[in-house]
Amino acid sequence: MYRCTWYASLYPGKLAEYRDKHAHIWPEMLEMFRRAGIRNYSIWNRGDKLFGYYECDDPEYAAKVKRESEVMAKWQKYMEGLMEIQTDENSSSQLNEVFYME
Repeated sequence: MYRCTWYASLYPGKLAEYRDKHAHIWPEMLEMFRRAGIRNYSIWNRGDKLFGYYECDDPEYAAKVKRESEVMAKWQKYMEGLMEIQTDENSSSQLNEVFYME
């Protein structure tokens, strides 16, 4: 099992809209995550900073499913104007783990 992370920055004043969209996440998005093998997915915020975490068995396969998914492309379009995804190499991959307790 892999523990994967990402981070992003919300544009000022967009937290309420971001939360609302996730409170009404489309069932087809959840199904796509399941097909990708993604589970235990959560997103936190601190102010306008977002941190996402999920678990999967194969991060390359999960990334492939998301990349090829029509619903993911629609979701990204739906979320335009809310946030800036960090594009450096650590933003959509595992961070360096310092401590883990199971």
